[in-house]
Order: sequence, then C-alpha cells, then structure tokens
Amino acid sequence: MKTCLIVDDSKVVRRITRGMMEQLQFEVDEAEDGQVAIEACDRHLPDLVLLDWNMPVMNGLECLQAIRAKYGPDSPVVILCTTENDLEHIMTAMSNGANEYIMKPFDEEIIQSKLSEVGMI
Repeated sequence: MKTCLIVDDSKVVRRITRGMMEQLQFEVDEAEDGQVAIEACDRHLPDLVLLDWNMPVMNGLECLQAIRAKYGPDSPVVILCTTENDLEHIMTAMSNGANEYIMKPFDEEIIQSKLSEVGMI
C-alpha cells in the first residue's frame, strides 16, 4: 500500500484529505507543520507528501526545501496544496522541487487527476 503524509495546520483539512486518500487506498499519516513533517519523514519516508504552504513553525516552502535537501529530487513525490494561487508562488514551488500544485479548495476529482499526473495512481 502506498503511503501519504498530509501536512496542514488545519485539523479539518487534514481529516477531509485523509478521507479522500484512504478512499484511494493510501496509508495516511498527518503532520500539523513542516517541522513535524520532517520528523515524520525521518521515521518513515512516505511515497507522497501533500503539503500546505502557510503554516506556523516551518512553512510549506521551507519544508519542501528541507525534504529535497535531505532526500533528493525524486522521492517522495510532493504536491503543494494551498490557497496561494498566483503564478509566482506556483513557479517558486515547482522550481524548489514540488512535483505538482493543487489550489485549495480541492475535491476528490482534482486529487485523483493530480495523482495520476505524477504517477501515484
């Protein structure tokens, strides 16, 4: 079973996203900020990270940079999931190693489409 780490400071967003990912047969772990996400990756590197941008302690961009510095450019697959939807944010995320970018709010159809694009389903 593929594994997914959902990183978002909103417990509600994590719960809703967990439901979507479990329906897609992913084993899911959660983190409330980027620092907790890095610690979770150190314990067990997931196949996929769904990463919010705006979080306390360590934001999504800092977390993405730390993941890529620590684990390399290919694994895990990282998809930024955020309300930051301007071209500058998207380009920054992609140039820092994000595999894809999803704008909030999103639904199961959008998640499935993006996961298909990055080869996760």
